[in-house]
Amino acid sequence: MSAHSEDLIGKFGAAAEKMPAFPKSVQKVLELSRNIDCQAKDIVSVIEKDPVMAAKILKVLNCPYYSLPSKITSIDRSIVYLGFNTVKNLALGIAAIGVLPRHNRADFDIDQYLRHSLFVAGIAKLLCGRISPKTDSTECFIAGLLHDFGKVVFAQFMPEEFKLALDRAKNENIPLHLAEREILGADHCLMGSMLAEKWQFPVPLVEAIRHHHEDADQGSDVLACVMAANRISKTADFGFSGSPCVEELPALAANRCGNLEDITAEDLARIKEEAEMFSRIGSS
Repeated sequence: MSAHSEDLIGKFGAAAEKMPAFPKSVQKVLELSRNIDCQAKDIVSVIEKDPVMAAKILKVLNCPYYSLPSKITSIDRSIVYLGFNTVKNLALGIAAIGVLPRHNRADFDIDQYLRHSLFVAGIAKLLCGRISPKTDSTECFIAGLLHDFGKVVFAQFMPEEFKLALDRAKNENIPLHLAEREILGADHCLMGSMLAEKWQFPVPLVEAIRHHHEDADQGSDVLACVMAANRISKTADFGFSGSPCVEELPALAANRCGNLEDITAEDLARIKEEAEMFSRIGSS
């Protein structure tokens, strides 16, 4: 952040402070999930103490998509059917959706943004299992889900400037992050990383959000998965993140993730269906 002026950092920091806090229960879930000694009952205990979160998770789990044999009425029982990681990711996803504003003066389409983010999250989780079994797939999921959250902050608190950046990216067919740098002085990657720091997310997650548009050959597996997933989502044209321009895959992702054509149409269809379902139910 040192390359940016103090005034700009102050402006972005003030915008981040205006965003709602990430629920403490979900922050605790993230903290527990990084503890190798954590057990399912520990996560269950935290979620059940947040009745709003628990109710939303159960609503999602009982939708036709999961086709469970009977109605699930407890978080503990949901883990038996769907597993520890699925329930964790549902909690994180619902929390992220919960802080999204539904309207903004930049005319930024939040519903399309949400579809793109959920698709990237699902693909990043899939890639994580392929290239880095030792990396927590939850971190890849949440990094994918939040990689573009800086755009939401811009749309909410800097709408006039952000709309100019959106228009320039569309009219000139350039990446939105470059248009943002020209008009706002920095991009949504910086804005999103500042928000992630405010929410006290772990360093690898903050760095994945901060650097997901950089053409680097060094970085974490989480960052590589998000870079690759972001490009796949844009190529598949699922959801709209602000610009039609599809950039070359950064070297880090190309080197770590290998042949992305190995991801099958069935994989993408399943992730797309899950993202569609979740965007409808999780935001209701």
